[in-house]
Amino acid sequence: MAYGPVESGTVCPGTGMDTGLPPDPSRGVFEQITAVADAVLYEGYLLYPYRRSSTKNRVRWQFGVLFPRQWVEADGPVVPGVSGSADSWYQRTECLLRVRRPAANVRVRLRHLQTQRKQVEEAGPDGGHRPVASLRTDDGTVHLTFDEAVPRETEIVVPLDDLLHGGSTVPVEAAAGEDIEPLPGPAGRVVRRREEVRASVTLRAERLVDDVFRLRVRTANAVDGLEPRAPRDEALRRALVATHTLIGGDGVEFVSLIDPPADLADHARACRNEFTFPVLADEPPAGPVVLSAPIILPDHPQVAPESPGDLHDAAEIDEILTLRTMLLTDEEKREARATDPRAAAILDRVDTMPPEVFARLHGAVRSLTPVTAAPGAATSVNAASGAATSAAAARAATTSVTAASGAATSAAAARAATTSVTAAPAAATSAAAARAATPPAATAPGAATSVAAASEATPAAATSATAPSAPAAVLPPTPAATPPTPVAAAQAPGPAPYTDPAALFPVATTPAPAPPFAAAAASAAERPVWWQEGADDGFSPTTETVLVDGVPVGGGSRVRLRPRRSADAQDMFLAGRTAEVAAVFHDVDGSVHLAVTLDDDPASELHTWYGRFLYFRPDELEPLEPATPPDEPSKPAPAAASARHSTTDSETHRSGGR
Repeated sequence: MAYGPVESGTVCPGTGMDTGLPPDPSRGVFEQITAVADAVLYEGYLLYPYRRSSTKNRVRWQFGVLFPRQWVEADGPVVPGVSGSADSWYQRTECLLRVRRPAANVRVRLRHLQTQRKQVEEAGPDGGHRPVASLRTDDGTVHLTFDEAVPRETEIVVPLDDLLHGGSTVPVEAAAGEDIEPLPGPAGRVVRRREEVRASVTLRAERLVDDVFRLRVRTANAVDGLEPRAPRDEALRRALVATHTLIGGDGVEFVSLIDPPADLADHARACRNEFTFPVLADEPPAGPVVLSAPIILPDHPQVAPESPGDLHDAAEIDEILTLRTMLLTDEEKREARATDPRAAAILDRVDTMPPEVFARLHGAVRSLTPVTAAPGAATSVNAASGAATSAAAARAATTSVTAASGAATSAAAARAATTSVTAAPAAATSAAAARAATPPAATAPGAATSVAAASEATPAAATSATAPSAPAAVLPPTPAATPPTPVAAAQAPGPAPYTDPAALFPVATTPAPAPPFAAAAASAAERPVWWQEGADDGFSPTTETVLVDGVPVGGGSRVRLRPRRSADAQDMFLAGRTAEVAAVFHDVDGSVHLAVTLDDDPASELHTWYGRFLYFRPDELEPLEPATPPDEPSKPAPAAASARHSTTDSETHRSGGR
């Protein structure tokens, strides 16, 4: 085994050390994912408004904190779990890898923060110094006493064969230290002190089948002698903070635990990950890398390229934080600058941000793919058979705009995109019916949409949106007597065209007692579009039901959660849990979501009281009990619905936890 020399917990560059191993491509990939790894390292380091006086900045260091064991287990053993926000003395990562060539090796980079106390000291008349909370120098700069942190790294390289025979343990140390920074004039000084932090990294591997191995990386705090009842601030000085590992190698290929191949699903479920969770972090075909972090991430996480810098709150929206930071008062900004150099850097970046950089924070199109028309066809038209001569018939016509999956359609992008329109075959006989036959564009789930609608529709005509370079094409009306054959447009490879969720999940409404001032609910044809007043009239989330596998599900129904394969990682941890439906909600894009609370959540009543729910699509739920039957029988659900829940264990339990 060979590992880099350590100095204060950091691998020394440029040592010229010969490990005797072939070049490892993963080392370069480690550098490519630095932005994501640094976001993990400094997540929650300092939160808006970035001031020392802010309550949220008085209790810090919440992720990946490995305390001395005698301190964290003073009241009993820690409870293993995947959550990296729980206090622990160790982290355990298990992941799967395939060996692609003989003499493969594994590279592990341990990264963490070592806290240091920044103490401001005022100079005394006798030449000594005394600690103070704040100090203003002659140039008007304020210096505040505060806790900072120093990044540390340790890198370990070891042949995989060595890990099959008992494994290997490597000691890690971040040395104690003290730095003194004199302040201008006779004001005083700033003293930064660090205490020694010791840990160990143990690597083991076991062969599962042929070329498949399970790799285990266990990082543990090795500090002893700390008083078990010491204050948390004191224990933090002997802890590893924001601990995470990068795992790579040469001649190996890592397997996703979130979405493993079918033949490795059982082995993926058997992996035990405690206080951390590993995901694939490389961007194929860059190389093999796993990021095991105390924050649950998806495979291949990325920092948005529009983000101009770290705000230490990666789950928040950059635009919102930037706007709020801009609005800090001059006094608040002075305090933030005095709190920490990283806060000062954020303020400098926000105050000098060019308008074009700020504009990029508003949104971005990630995967907009042009739709190519079929040869000889400028427009794709799917016409519903039969005459649309009334608002009711117009509602039966399928009308949609097909967008690329995941695309965020801005006004500019919409103008440049080729649009596939489905129109009713016959003339609409009134402006109201025409509006019902041509609702606003529906985009892929999650898309940000800019919609422009005409106030009046031309009877007997449907208009197709085209690129600005071409004039708008008007489709002639199709005679009602001769239903046309749908023309299919050639599409780029990808997901199937958008389907109105209302067609998949018919909604039955149980009439609620109407208040004295309420008028009768408008019909679908007369309902205003979502951005107009009155669009919500007639909806009753607590009494409506939606058919799931032919069962009406609504408020009070009990269900089992079956997240989709593409669901968020946090949703996957809820697979198989039971819950109670609180309400049925309709999104502006026409989709339906059900708000639920977990049966075994001790805070479920509190969540219900202030309206904090988990949201799932109907096809992610398995009915256990129907809702109160509606007054009128509902139509049966689509036949395909019954197959939506025939999921296997490998589809519903891929968290990688125990």
